[in-house]
Amino acid sequence: MLVSPEQYADVARVAVSEGYDAIKVDVLAMDEQGNWNQRDLKGLLPDNILRLGYDRLKAMRDAIGPDVDIIVEMHSFTSAAPAIQFGRMIEELGVLYYEEPVMPLNPKMMKQVADHVNIPLASGERICWRWGYRPFLEDGSLSVIQPDICTCGGISEVKKICDMAHVYDVTVQIHVCGGPISTAAALHMEAAIPNFMIHELHRYALLEPNTRTCIHNYMPSKGRYTVPELPGLGQELTPETISASDIITVK
Repeated sequence: MLVSPEQYADVARVAVSEGYDAIKVDVLAMDEQGNWNQRDLKGLLPDNILRLGYDRLKAMRDAIGPDVDIIVEMHSFTSAAPAIQFGRMIEELGVLYYEEPVMPLNPKMMKQVADHVNIPLASGERICWRWGYRPFLEDGSLSVIQPDICTCGGISEVKKICDMAHVYDVTVQIHVCGGPISTAAALHMEAAIPNFMIHELHRYALLEPNTRTCIHNYMPSKGRYTVPELPGLGQELTPETISASDIITVK
């Protein structure tokens, strides 16, 4: 649990010491008492809430210097007005991109943020199918798309989405918030597209209940992955996972 700016700075230093050259962080959703996502971030926000987020991010930037990228994650918790408030406040801190500043159900709100904040925007885990991405690509509001292979229509559909984004000079960070199967699929997709930008390592991929479900546990070495070269996705369930599953035979 991270609360103080100093704690955010400390974990940023740890990540850099392990070889990572980019860090993704949400600095607004945790309140001063350590409660996650318990306060309303919709509508104009008071300066004390915005300043706490700024101070946390500034502490990270001061700790790791200018050569490590910081991605600011908003989880769509904010509406357009506070997303603009906070986005303009953190412009000076050299943010690589500003993720899900608003819920993507209304593309015009994303465009409003893009027009008022001088940081590239990213979104995608809550956007499905090619048709869902179309308005964001056509209005130029997103610089990075983040389709989730598990929820966006599968491998073939996500490949089409990535190719469509390439036409608009939009890069891709596959959304990975799961276990070792999601990781393997994402690595293959990212290796197969021309507009890959960065791979996401979520803490869920580090949890033992997830990692022990499969034979292979693909993890980065000094911040870099090797794409699986085994057949298929390069991943297999463990015998324990199979035996714990319901097995249905279709004749």
